[in-house]
Parts: sequence; C-alpha cells; structure tokens
Amino acid sequence: MPVPTSTPPADLLDAGERLSPDELRAHQLKQLRWTLRHAYDNVELYRRKFDAAGVTPDDCRSLADLARFPFTTKADLRETYPFGMFAVPMERVRRIHASSGTTGRPTVVGYTDGDLDLWADVVARSIRAAGGRPGHKVHVSYGYGLFTGGLGAHYGAERAGCTVIPASGGMTARQVQIIQDFQPEIIMVTPSYMLTLLDEFERQGVDPRSTSLQVGIFGAEPWTEEMRREIEERLDIHAVDIYGLSEVIGPGVASECVETKDGLHIWEDHFFPEVVDPVTDEVLDAEEMAAGGSGELVFTSLTKEALPIIRYRTRDLTRLLPGTARPAFRRMEKVTGRSDDMIILRGVNVFPTQIEEVVLRTPAVAPHFQLRLTRSGRLDRMEVRVEARPDATSSERDAAAAEIARGVKDGVGISVAVTVVDPETLERSVGKIKRVFDLRSQNPEG
Repeated sequence: MPVPTSTPPADLLDAGERLSPDELRAHQLKQLRWTLRHAYDNVELYRRKFDAAGVTPDDCRSLADLARFPFTTKADLRETYPFGMFAVPMERVRRIHASSGTTGRPTVVGYTDGDLDLWADVVARSIRAAGGRPGHKVHVSYGYGLFTGGLGAHYGAERAGCTVIPASGGMTARQVQIIQDFQPEIIMVTPSYMLTLLDEFERQGVDPRSTSLQVGIFGAEPWTEEMRREIEERLDIHAVDIYGLSEVIGPGVASECVETKDGLHIWEDHFFPEVVDPVTDEVLDAEEMAAGGSGELVFTSLTKEALPIIRYRTRDLTRLLPGTARPAFRRMEKVTGRSDDMIILRGVNVFPTQIEEVVLRTPAVAPHFQLRLTRSGRLDRMEVRVEARPDATSSERDAAAAEIARGVKDGVGISVAVTVVDPETLERSVGKIKRVFDLRSQNPEG
C-alpha cells in the first residue's frame, strides 16, 4: 500500500479548495444570507419558525448571527411529508430521495438540476481527496434506489472521470467475483459490508490482499480507527471516511484526505458546520473544541435550491478542528457515535462503537458482533454476541469472552455478558448494520 505525499498536487484542487480564508468567509456569508432568504420566502415551515424566533433573513449580518436562527430536526421533515420542505416548484425538481422510514415517516429530499450538479461535484471532490483519479474503476456497493448512497457515489465517480461498476448491495459472492474480474482500484461501501465481502473472499479461498483494490471509501455509518486498521490490514488498501446525510445532500458533505486520514474535511463552500452542546444548544467555540470538547454536529446548506436546510441537527457527535491536507476547510473528527444511538445502561452512557473498539482488538474473534439488551426485574442487562474466528479453539473462545468483558468493564464502566458464537452465525450486513437489539420491552419482568 503506497504512502501518499503529505500534500495533494495543486492541479487536483478545484476553485473552491483554493479559496483563501477571507474569500471563503465572504462566500459563506453571501450564500448564507441567500439561503435564509430563499428558505423564508419559499418554505412555510421556515417562515413560521423564523417568525416564532423573532428573526428575519435580514438579521444575518455575520456568520455568528446564524446562532440566532432556529434548528431544523428530522421531525420537521416528517411533519411536512412529503414535499412541504421544497423551496422550488415541483417542475424544477429532477429527483427525489428518501430515508428508509424505519422509525416513522421517511424524510423526503428533492434536487434541482443545479443540486444534482453540486452533489456530483462534492462527491467527485471527495473521491479525489481519497486518492481517486480519472480512469480509475470504482466498484459501488452502496444501495441504489431511494437511499442516497448508491446514486450519489455513482454520479460523483463519473464526474471525477472514473469508470463506475454499479454493483449495489447484496449478491455478495457475485460481487467478489466481479472485483476479481473487473479489477477496480476503488470500492465505495459501508464499512460493515466491506467486512462481509472480506469474509466472502476468504470463504472462496481468495487472499483479499491480492485484489486490484487500492482505496476504500467508507461511509453511511460510524466506524472506528480499529475497524480502519482491520480493513487496511486484511485488504492492503487505504481506508478513507466519507460523510453525508440525505437531509443535507447525501454523501459528499465531507471527506477524509488520503494524505493524512486525520478527520474529514468539510466542504465549507457548500455546507456550513456548527457544533452545539446537545443539552444547552449553545454553539461550542474553537477554543472549547481544541481543548477536547465535542458536541452535536449541525449543518446549514449554502448553495442548495430544492431543499435548503437551516441548522439541521444531525445527532452525530464530533468536534471541529483546523484543516490539514485541505487547509481551506475545517475538519470534523470521525463520528463514532450518535446522540440517538446512545444506550443508557444502569445510568452509564454507552455507544456501540465503544464495544466495537474492544472487540476489534481481541484475538480469536471476528469483527461481527451484536448487542442484546434485556431486563431482569428492574435491572437492565447487555449481552455482547461476537463471532469466533474460524480457527479459534474452545480455550481461545473462552479467553476472548473474558477479555471482552474485562475490556468493556475497564473502558466503558459496565458489566456485560459475552457469548462467543460460531463463525457466520450472526446476520451479515448488506448496508447499514444493525448492532443493537433492544428486547427490554419484551421481558420487563424477567
């Protein structure tokens, strides 16, 4: 796996990436004022929310004034289902995407011709930042359809001058064969499904390190540094994080740079970030975040037409840091948890990624695990179910279970039961993985 230089070639940077700090701030303020006016004049919900907060678009005279405006939440998009957040007539909408709606009405987003161009541009920028170059073949294993991942990656890769292999999700054995036959340099996929593909390579007797893949661009779910190391070592590739969410645009809001892999540079000429205290809603300043403070990521779109989004609460927990490989833009640390994924177990806040860190550094077990929450009387319990490696002995399984239990106790502060199950026992991911199975309502009395 070749080590990239610490700075990208200048000819790979587009005009937005070359903006000076002053030019970027002037652009952001101009576009922010346009977005606030566009939303206020064309979206009834925003007009009501702004009026209730006692602010108008004209009250935004500096970037700091954005903090005076109300937040947007997923509930707002569900309240206006399906098209109430659109700020343009339907005849200007060229495409519609939507979330899965597994916890209620789906959130629906629309795109004009200009939005689709913008989306392709920022995904192309992300692919270049990850090491993609014109002529590379990109194997897209994100799901297509209403989910934004597949088509977002597809059009971005084409915009970057790459050749797209639209594999989508599923048919894992066939995907492994296609990778061997078509020899792509890049794969775009969720990290959990990449683990599934790796298992299939090995099941077929193929060394994953022998493939043509050079870069994996992974997103759509939180993943840890331990998972990065697992994937890079097993595949001999660079594993790079990409970030996005459909309510903001889809994939391509931010991306890691292969030169540094030290957090995701936010494409701030199109998306303005804030980090707020999830309890007080106060914006954290640069000094607080430099000192280690983190909070909930909030985004405002600056250039979207069909669905401008104002101070959208992502529920993702992170902090902002100065740029490195792309110094024009700030970085966000890898998202390792969401405020709405947090498990409260016997008064302790637990994130699945904390358990993942322990599992991935434990010998004899695979990186496939589930968390099962149950209740005995008034006491909540957690069981960690994790797969053994195919060659693990009975004694190694027992040692792994004890090591995971000890690691969770020491690192997270809770006692858990650990069950090491046979290989390929747990459900495999073909998209975003489901880690937590909350069964507490099914057995409240034990």
